[in-house]
Amino acid sequence: MTKEDRVCVGAIAGAFGVKGEARLKSFCSTPEDIATYGPLWLEDGARSFTVTLTRPVTGGMGARLTGLATKEEIDALKGATLWADRDRLPSLPDDEFYHTDLIGLPVFDAGGVQIGKVRAVQNFGAGDILEIFAPGRKTTLMLPFTRAVVPTVDLKAGRIIADPPEELE
Repeated sequence: MTKEDRVCVGAIAGAFGVKGEARLKSFCSTPEDIATYGPLWLEDGARSFTVTLTRPVTGGMGARLTGLATKEEIDALKGATLWADRDRLPSLPDDEFYHTDLIGLPVFDAGGVQIGKVRAVQNFGAGDILEIFAPGRKTTLMLPFTRAVVPTVDLKAGRIIADPPEELE
């Protein structure tokens, strides 16, 4: 499978305890769902794991990952992202998107002028924000990912239409 056939659903945040449990950070809307989309793959596709959740822990969830039995093995993968095969994930309604599908899309204003491309989708606690790389700007443009600011996401055409507030332009 190619990277386009997978979606990032979480990350390994390190070992939990000394008996081979990992601390997982889930990027799923229902955090516990991370265990239902397995096997989960490392980003490079070299290894996969079946996830068994054990308990809630500070900053995530405790879990056992097949093939990882020691604290040292888990700590060696700290920060590694976990990817699920796209066909194992639920279908989304028309107004919801997987972040990975937005990254790289060109963003145009209502007049058809390209603003830039989506570099990342951030969330600092108050909702999703599109980080737009715009040539000629010293910093990236941060657009709230709301219907008012981003009225159109057309994945089939591969583009986003945005109406950024004047103070952001």
